[in-house]
Amino acid sequence: MNSSSHSKIVSFILLTSAMVVLLFFFMRPNEFRLRSMSTSSPSSLTSFMAPVTPKPDFRLLIGVLTVPDSYERRHLVRHAYALQSNLAGPSQIDIRFVFCNLTNEEQRVLIAMEILLYDDIIILNCTENMNDGKTYTYFSSVRHKFDENPYDYVMKTDDDAYFRLDKLGESLRGLPREDVYYGFGTPCDKPGAQWRYMSGMGYILSWDLVEWIASSEKAREHRVGIEDLTTGSWLREGGRGRNWFDMRPAMYDYPDGPPLCYRHELVADTIGVHKLKTNLKWARTLKYFNVTAGLKPSKLYHID
Repeated sequence: MNSSSHSKIVSFILLTSAMVVLLFFFMRPNEFRLRSMSTSSPSSLTSFMAPVTPKPDFRLLIGVLTVPDSYERRHLVRHAYALQSNLAGPSQIDIRFVFCNLTNEEQRVLIAMEILLYDDIIILNCTENMNDGKTYTYFSSVRHKFDENPYDYVMKTDDDAYFRLDKLGESLRGLPREDVYYGFGTPCDKPGAQWRYMSGMGYILSWDLVEWIASSEKAREHRVGIEDLTTGSWLREGGRGRNWFDMRPAMYDYPDGPPLCYRHELVADTIGVHKLKTNLKWARTLKYFNVTAGLKPSKLYHID
């Protein structure tokens, strides 16, 4: 092949390639633009990268101990916390409903629906109970369920207690991460008593204490008894929980009776309110804290 023929072939190939590129550009300009940006300077690449989520200053698991059939109460509590989802600040607070094994067809279907919708349920391997070891099963199970990504703190509370996540987060921020026992110290009228413990309305343990409970023969052999008093006895006898944080009076019982050291009127700096046994008590508590203040006017409803 002479040089003239070779030049013609090269020219033909180059011309054909140029026509293909131009045709692609006019037919699919967006793809060409995306590819061009992705291969340009590092500053252009950042527009395609997922935003970096800052590491939370602490992670807290709130386990709401309840029973499978408490569907209405569970939804009420779930909604009350969902409306606070943007109030945890730089911390991560996860709420999970905790109960023992399901026992009938209705539970298996309806609770499976809840899990599909909300993914906020932990089912323990136990028979439903209050003071027959459920709390021990909760703490020891949490230790194994989250061992690959442990929390800094774990709370046990009930479905008749309401915690304000912003105030709770503020009170935990800056606390130690080890040997922490946090809650409402009881009996509150005997602050010097050696056998004091944190009320079952809601107490928090640091992760190292959760690990200790899961491995403690003392806790395993003495799991039966009034649950909050029993938890306190484990820690006291084991020389644990020495970073004691009594949050009274910011944690208290609903004012359904004369003022006492554990019961008083609702106050602005509340962390948690206990003994919300009825929907009306829940409603009055949520109203006090302006939970529905963001409700916008609409032609679709009227709430006088």
